[in-house]
Amino acid sequence: MSLYRNAVWFLNGIHQYTRKGYEVASKHFDPQDLNVSVVGRSFMITGANSGIGRATAMAIAKKGGTVHMVCRNKDKAEEARVEIVNESGNTEVHVHVLDMSETSKVWEFAEAFKKQYPSLNVLINNAGCMMHKRELNAEGLEKNFATNTMGVYILTQGLIPLLQKSRDPRVITVSSGGMLVQRLRVDDLQSEKGYFDGVMVYAQNKRQQVVLTQQWAKANPVIHFSVMHPGWVDTPAVSTSMPQFHQMMGERLRSVEQGADTVVWLALSRAAARTRSGQFFQDRRPVPAHLPLAWTHSSAAEIQSFMTQLEALARVIQSQPDAASNTPMSPSRPQFV
Repeated sequence: MSLYRNAVWFLNGIHQYTRKGYEVASKHFDPQDLNVSVVGRSFMITGANSGIGRATAMAIAKKGGTVHMVCRNKDKAEEARVEIVNESGNTEVHVHVLDMSETSKVWEFAEAFKKQYPSLNVLINNAGCMMHKRELNAEGLEKNFATNTMGVYILTQGLIPLLQKSRDPRVITVSSGGMLVQRLRVDDLQSEKGYFDGVMVYAQNKRQQVVLTQQWAKANPVIHFSVMHPGWVDTPAVSTSMPQFHQMMGERLRSVEQGADTVVWLALSRAAARTRSGQFFQDRRPVPAHLPLAWTHSSAAEIQSFMTQLEALARVIQSQPDAASNTPMSPSRPQFV
């Protein structure tokens, strides 16, 4: 079955995920969808100093939005910020230094952000990683899972109260079409069993993000949730983590602006807000989250098990001593439910 999934996925990809696929799809875009001003609205973008995140930050800044760049590397983030401010003419661009793999710090950041800022209209979960060797973070979590799943879960859960108080709140998560070859594995969330394949672990994390988005949409009707596939994009992350694929695809890869287009559309357009919450998007339209006949659907019990495990892990992280003060985290922090 995995061979079938991979074959169908790759054939779909050649037609749809490439630069040519974007050019064909974009003929049906309504240019008026992005003819908007978002002055006064605030946007948080993780991994905003390069690739799709940077292109998204630039597009939003040009529309007048307040941009919160959440980045791991302070120097690269500040450099990107200067370029975005200079090109957009928008000075409301702020840098926050955070490594999304450090899950307890993600929690602390979300709490501090809520105290400092009165509102957040849009959260864009863009940061991700693909490590080809199994490594653990300080909390004992596998780093791909920590960054791509737990970091996203903790940041989003932490900011939901702030989003709920804001006008037209949205959460967009940048997933990957690679998740289509994966079925949610609730018995091995951190890839402890069998051979560790970084590409497949990443794809599994991206499937986890799709399931999370669907569950968030059900639990939080005030917020519009979406998850999207940017296509095959020529980013520094792809060239570093998948060099053979990057070399093979070459000029067929999308530009970062093309990869970011649906993120920007989901974040800014009124048309996106009218779509049903919780869907998987590709090139500005909802698409199935499963390949036909691929047996990747999960049962209600499996989804419940997945969510329960995330909640349990989050509670453990919440109860751990704060590394900075060596005291337990404040009991006033919101609980995961």
